[in-house]
Amino acid sequence: MPSHLTNLDAILAAVEDRRGEVASLTTDLIRFPTVNPPGDAYRPCAEFIGRRLQRAGFTVEYLRAEGALGDSDSYPRTNVVGRIEGGQPGSTVHFNGHIDVVEPGNGWTLDPYAGTARDGRIYGRGACDMKGGIAASLVAVEAILADGRSFPGAIEISGTVDEESGGYAGVAWLAKKGYFSPPRVDHVIIPEPLHKDCVCLGHRGVWWAEVEVKGHIAHGSMPFLGVSAIRNMAAFLAKVETELYPRLAQRRTAMPVIPEGARQSTLNFNSLHGGLPEQPDEQGFPAALVADTCRLVLDRRYLMEETEDEVRGEIVELLDELRRDRPEFDYTMRELWSVPPTMTAEDAPVVRALDREIERVLGKAARHVASPGTYDQKHVMRIGELRDCVAYGPGQLELAHQPDEFIEIDDMVDSAKVMAATTLRLLYGEAA
Repeated sequence: MPSHLTNLDAILAAVEDRRGEVASLTTDLIRFPTVNPPGDAYRPCAEFIGRRLQRAGFTVEYLRAEGALGDSDSYPRTNVVGRIEGGQPGSTVHFNGHIDVVEPGNGWTLDPYAGTARDGRIYGRGACDMKGGIAASLVAVEAILADGRSFPGAIEISGTVDEESGGYAGVAWLAKKGYFSPPRVDHVIIPEPLHKDCVCLGHRGVWWAEVEVKGHIAHGSMPFLGVSAIRNMAAFLAKVETELYPRLAQRRTAMPVIPEGARQSTLNFNSLHGGLPEQPDEQGFPAALVADTCRLVLDRRYLMEETEDEVRGEIVELLDELRRDRPEFDYTMRELWSVPPTMTAEDAPVVRALDREIERVLGKAARHVASPGTYDQKHVMRIGELRDCVAYGPGQLELAHQPDEFIEIDDMVDSAKVMAATTLRLLYGEAA
């Protein structure tokens, strides 16, 4: 019998015994309002995780990403990394979770920062994305350590910042410092909420750009003396609607992206601003002016079958056609952000290990999926040059960023069992 299996049943039982601990830890994490932007409560949340890691025997570092995007004395970007060495040489398994959350927004029926337990669920902002996943990984590793047996290699757990705004002061900054690269780390699991029976291999690409359409200002009573940038932007939107959207709807990917609607190329308009702002006073009147500028931010999600040059070119082509066809049409375009699609191989060690333990613990075959949006895997693979990285964690992706966000306690416990068993398999490097 492989040596990691001799105590596996006891460790899985220990995870089950910690069901209440998983729930209470998730609640405790939710109560830190780590809202990004601006980056509230990062340090207290990182220190809370760090103290728990120290109690379990980890050596802990607090790493502020000084000089990184978003870091300031008012809102320091503080990451926490814990490491515990086994008794023998071996590989390192790293669990990484982001501690930041988005704004609650409207529509909540519960306090978003109370961590309310009800009907087998924990409610709160970040419950699903992804403080429940952090709690599950912590409890999984604690169950292994409580068993008291020596193990080969090392285990790391990190709580990082700013994933919701790109991860540049979190995983990206740490990756540049070598925290996500061999030989320090061999396998990375990110407990994002992509369903407890799914191994997430990667994500679609993203390309953001700002398009500004120009006009000519004039008196609103004589619009014929000006050029409305809003009307020119409307012409661009019409071309996108009638020409580009139908083409995007026809493109399908071999990537196993969930949900089904994200298996195609997509385009979203994040914001639109035209003309001068209205007076804040309710009695004020808008300016009697023809709008001389109109700005649009677009969010294009693309497939591994597409290239960034093709994605950019489609937008530029539409704009240039309008410049030719409408004599008074002019524009500028500024690229804001881009990340290529990412996919880990299905036969990578971390994927094979998770596949086997999902089937062992849940009694059904694992599903391989890809995420519609990006997450910190992009930095591990691109900057850290570590290919053995996936997302696996409890929670339903569709609940992320929603009002009354929640996570099922059963799902966290089941995922923690899978994480514990997978960690042992990767550390021992043994076949089932």
